[in-house]
Amino acid sequence: MQATVPHRWDLTPPEAARLQLEMRGRLKKEKDFGALRTVAGADIALSRRGREAMGYAGVIVYSFPDLKEIERQSAERPLTFPYVPGLLVFREGPALLDAFAKLRTEPDLLLFDAHGYSHPRRFGLACHLSVIFDKPGVGVAKSLLIGDYQEPPDRVGAWTPLVDSGETIGAVLRTRAGVQPIYISIGHRVDLEAAVELALACTDGTRIPKPTREADHFVEQLKRGERHGESQAASQSGLF
Repeated sequence: MQATVPHRWDLTPPEAARLQLEMRGRLKKEKDFGALRTVAGADIALSRRGREAMGYAGVIVYSFPDLKEIERQSAERPLTFPYVPGLLVFREGPALLDAFAKLRTEPDLLLFDAHGYSHPRRFGLACHLSVIFDKPGVGVAKSLLIGDYQEPPDRVGAWTPLVDSGETIGAVLRTRAGVQPIYISIGHRVDLEAAVELALACTDGTRIPKPTREADHFVEQLKRGERHGESQAASQSGLF
């Protein structure tokens, strides 16, 4: 799965922030997809190798809606961009793109363990990479970045708007009763209602949707040096 990146990654933080505002003009905030047969979950883990910061990126593709694993791929590379809140895509994006580039199965939907539109410049990592791939994408975040909300009712599927400066920027979604909600935002080519529905469709009784939850587990294994389970063949799934 290849992407043509329309910019350099080696920018200064002010240049990167300006680029986010420019690229936001390419964002589609309406539902723009047909039948979905596959979904990918993506995440990255960070560690240090001596003085060097390293990123361990992982992508797992599942059939949709039954969520059976088809393929997983990974990549690692040094992280050269500084840690700046709101600019994490410039630190983590290159490694994630390296992992996506190894996929033999092209997913119809992308789920990122990150914020999308719920971002100070309304263009977080989930938006940025979904726009680069021009794929429907959803941000599935475990913690709040910006915005205010009322606690959703304690039942599966309940959600309340996440609001910043009078604008609804995401949804605070209860995926399991009795646990903390998660923060859903659009990535690209979805509206908020569709983003919530897709996140719920990928949830299998736990707090975090399966694609991003398992991607999180995968990258933690990679960080520890465990490399089993990669490169599963899509042809073995019976879908292709």
